[in-house]
Amino acid sequence: MNDVDLDRLLRSAARVKDDSPAEMPFGFDTRVIALSRRDGHGSAMARLLRRVALVAATVIVFAGAGAYVEFDRSSDAILSTSNEFAIADSAIQDEVAQ
Repeated sequence: MNDVDLDRLLRSAARVKDDSPAEMPFGFDTRVIALSRRDGHGSAMARLLRRVALVAATVIVFAGAGAYVEFDRSSDAILSTSNEFAIADSAIQDEVAQ
């Protein structure tokens, strides 16, 4: 194929408009349903749902534990900092009062 033919082919391919909507292949939805019921009464979908729920619960537990640890650390820092300021403030007030 020479350059002229290739250019003509590419130009004609660029002019074609594909207005057809994207569709699922014929019978795809029935095959999915048939595969999900292959083991009996949608057990494949139930297993998938159980796995997703288990992963979600695990993520929630770890996120909650991490948030609790971080909150506990930040509250300790706030309390220790406020105590240091209170001690320094009382020492300044004692010196000024004398």
